[in-house]
Amino acid sequence: MSQSKRIDICTQNTISAVSKQKRLRSIIFYATGIILGIVCGLVQQPFIQELMDFIATVFTRLFSFIAVPIIALSLINTLAKLGRGKESGLIFRRTIFYTLLTTIVAAVVAAVLFKILAPANLPAEVVGAADPNAVQKASYFDHIINVIPNNLLQPFVSGNVLSVLLISAAVGLALALLEPSAKKEAVENLFGGLQDILFKLIRWLIAILPIGIMGFIAKLIHELEGGLILGGLATYFAVVIGSNLLQMFVILPLLQLLRGLNPLRVARGMMPAIAVAFFSKSSAGTLPVTMASAEDNLGVNPKVSRFVLPICTTINMNGCAAFILITSLYLMQNAGYEITTMTIVSWIFIATIAAIGNAGVPMGCYFLTISLLSSMQVPVLLMGVILPVYTVIDMLETGVNVWSDATVANVVDRDLKGKLDESSDDKLAPHSVA
Repeated sequence: MSQSKRIDICTQNTISAVSKQKRLRSIIFYATGIILGIVCGLVQQPFIQELMDFIATVFTRLFSFIAVPIIALSLINTLAKLGRGKESGLIFRRTIFYTLLTTIVAAVVAAVLFKILAPANLPAEVVGAADPNAVQKASYFDHIINVIPNNLLQPFVSGNVLSVLLISAAVGLALALLEPSAKKEAVENLFGGLQDILFKLIRWLIAILPIGIMGFIAKLIHELEGGLILGGLATYFAVVIGSNLLQMFVILPLLQLLRGLNPLRVARGMMPAIAVAFFSKSSAGTLPVTMASAEDNLGVNPKVSRFVLPICTTINMNGCAAFILITSLYLMQNAGYEITTMTIVSWIFIATIAAIGNAGVPMGCYFLTISLLSSMQVPVLLMGVILPVYTVIDMLETGVNVWSDATVANVVDRDLKGKLDESSDDKLAPHSVA
């Protein structure tokens, strides 16, 4: 064995050992936060309860602070990098069609399951109090008017996420349609740099997240009243998990069957990517594995996989759409809003658009839901109760998202068989594989 190979092996072993140590420290940190949260919740000491309330409030505010800018920058950067060539347009149109189709269906399945299982409300002191005079006074036309911004900065200052999404989509598309130039490249680099800064802030926030979990768990235990909370929350979690499982095992395989694919073969080929997604909770981090699985195991045209999968990793969020819809309806219901059929239909489209603009970072969907509801003056204290078990939901959602990405890539590849130039052309890829 050559000296260079020995060095490479030693380096890989060292990196692996350091990674294992980091994971172990993270597990210990989370376990400590959960245990301390339980202990503090059981201790009937006013100062400790005030401290736990303070910690929970601080983390809720931090979530709201980081969410709006990261949503805007993620959507702008995604849309700005879209290709405009002939083959790019051919692939892109199908990618958008199947992405919207699967995301809308995921939201519809979630809405139907929410209506059928109807999770019960929690006590008012757990979810926070809404202003009874503000609930459902505005018409749907008023909500639409509130989404349309009258200046550039106001939606960001007020936290109006729907307006932010509208502005970001317009800016991203306008940037994508500009002719290549040094100015365009400078603007793209600026937005990309700002996004990197916010990603760093999010990593810092996640690093201290067990402290927030401690505060939320303590608050939950302190406010726990009989079995009502457990019953309502258990049904809520059943709706979230059930809708994701239906999307994974019924809806997406059915789409593959309708397009002439064998779901079992596709699942076997994509299993490495799905497994990595489930345990890493990051569809963006799983992207290299997803691409390799699609190309090497299933023979997907690199022109398709290297164009479709990076886009889908950012905008194809089936699991997130289901979570946004279910969680938003549940919090609104707890806050006293009347959940009508029109409300549910409206939120199917809101959840779809919001999921497309979701940041490709851990807990991005959680942050986005908080921002959406905060902008509507819906109390979000209940999000702290959901947080301790969100890790499990996040694992399942990420697995569903990557499975949906794989489905779209394979279906688009099937649709375009024989219609693309078979020669490799990496210029079609809107994102770097690395």
